[in-house]
Amino acid sequence: MLDVGDLHVAYGASEVLHGINLQIAQGEILVLMGRNGMGKSTLMKSLIGNMNIRSGTIRLEGTELASLAACDRVKAGLAYVPQGRMIFPAMTVKENIETGLFVRGKSSIPDRLYTLFPVLKEMGSRRGGNLSGGQQQQLAIARALATEPKLLLLDEPTEGIQPSIIRDMARTLRGIRDESGLGIMVSEQVLSFALDVADRIIVIEGGYIVHETTRADADIDYLTRLLSV
Repeated sequence: MLDVGDLHVAYGASEVLHGINLQIAQGEILVLMGRNGMGKSTLMKSLIGNMNIRSGTIRLEGTELASLAACDRVKAGLAYVPQGRMIFPAMTVKENIETGLFVRGKSSIPDRLYTLFPVLKEMGSRRGGNLSGGQQQQLAIARALATEPKLLLLDEPTEGIQPSIIRDMARTLRGIRDESGLGIMVSEQVLSFALDVADRIIVIEGGYIVHETTRADADIDYLTRLLSV
């Protein structure tokens, strides 16, 4: 579904991603791990179009996205939940979700989003800024799903979320994948969450992919060392 080839990204003259190659299949959950500053968020932003790339290819089901604006990448099927969630705090829950419908020219929120996140229906008239961190994360994911994506990108979704909600989030992401066949890519630092949700794990260090494993074959001790060095 997603094929990234020899991706190079730089801040000015300083290159921070050095020839990244990765693929995500339909219905696969890929977790991108690494310590702070290793390039996870930069990779996410370059995929969605919030950062220009120096060279390389980004193909979604064969369509080249690298030259497209961020809004056109969303139309092509990418959806992005940024670090910190970035919901619209002054808008209601319902209005936040409706901003995602605009991409497809629709105005009615699908029932399946409320089935996935029933609390959002209960709080539909409440301002987004008044929700808890976990509820805001659900709202950000629902807004992204409203764009009817083929691939969902989530940047540090567990940041600021209490452990019990993190476990629920893993179940929710697996449920989204099982129900819709979406590909999902998650940038994450919490190893327990990664092991709970991932089909495959990639570790990035200094702008390079240094390790790749399936969840079934994951060496937890080795992953822990990579993430704590």
